Amino acid sequence: MSNDLDTVFAALADPTRRAILAMLLEDDMAVTDVAEPFEMSLAAISKHLVILTKAGLISQEKRGRVKWCKLEPDALRAASVWMQGFGQFEPVNLDAFERFLEVELPPDEA
Repeated sequence: MSNDLDTVFAALADPTRRAILAMLLEDDMAVTDVAEPFEMSLAAISKHLVILTKAGLISQEKRGRVKWCKLEPDALRAASVWMQGFGQFEPVNLDAFERFLEVELPPDEA
């Protein structure tokens, strides 16, 4: 399972790949449509799609002459379960922490 998580998180580490996943939340898309909003070559987008496919985050299928991409949301389940394990910690309230520091560590008066 660790290797699968590593692959998923490595795929999610890139902002272009995250943007592609967000686009595919709406509907299946042809590869050319996926590539359209990005200022990079179709070959570069194809490399991103290969990484997403290897991570199991998307699937690709050929329909006629067009290659389509489909989001595979179940692939995020293991990563989501792993991240939820950290939900046991209370979120840090930075405003309260800042007020605490101001009280406990007043600025030096010169």
